[in-house]
Amino acid sequence: MGKLRIISYNNEIFEDRREAGRLLAAEFGSYRGQNVVVLGIPRGGMVVADEIAKELNVELDIVISRKLRTPGQEELAMGSVAENGKVFLNENIIRELGIDEASIKREKEVQLVEIARRSAVIRKVKAKADIKNRIAIVTDDGVATGATTQAALWAVRQEKPLKLIAAIPVGAEDTIRRLADEVDEIVCLRAPSFFSAVGQFYRFFGQVDDTEVLQILAERHNSGVVSSS
Repeated sequence: MGKLRIISYNNEIFEDRREAGRLLAAEFGSYRGQNVVVLGIPRGGMVVADEIAKELNVELDIVISRKLRTPGQEELAMGSVAENGKVFLNENIIRELGIDEASIKREKEVQLVEIARRSAVIRKVKAKADIKNRIAIVTDDGVATGATTQAALWAVRQEKPLKLIAAIPVGAEDTIRRLADEVDEIVCLRAPSFFSAVGQFYRFFGQVDDTEVLQILAERHNSGVVSSS
């Protein structure tokens, strides 16, 4: 298990995703200006990631990965596909549930199509960050089951970062503790005892569309912080 920090167990709500990002950034002050890349999980996680990257003055990018859905249990990830096409498989789940290779191949092909679609649009705005040997901070606006976050962490890990960190504004405690097994460090601002949905912990939790994601990436890319060393 990686280093786990749960800052609070209260159920205080955030004003919005940007406030959550600023509060998370305060926990990573020692990384300011270092060889760090902040990676947002689309779509809401990109707003949180934008604030962290601004506060730390580091590069911002997006995680274009997809979870491989377990047949019959789509919320359960049996693996993930990274933007570069690399596949991570959770052999324990595959073995326990007896998932055959044909099912895995079909699901991989479905998710590769979606990755290609997203990448074709996003990489016109911002070239993919080189993550190898850098500190990668992966964030979302919160986690419930954690399947999407887990898949993103698997994908980023395959790119061999120097250190993999998960930064989570709010999440179910059992999920946060499980995700700690996937990273070198995880920081969660709030893990309330009663958790039903991420949106209940935000005063404003509007939908984030693709246009806003592209705008965030373009503005940050054009700000002059492309990479750190």
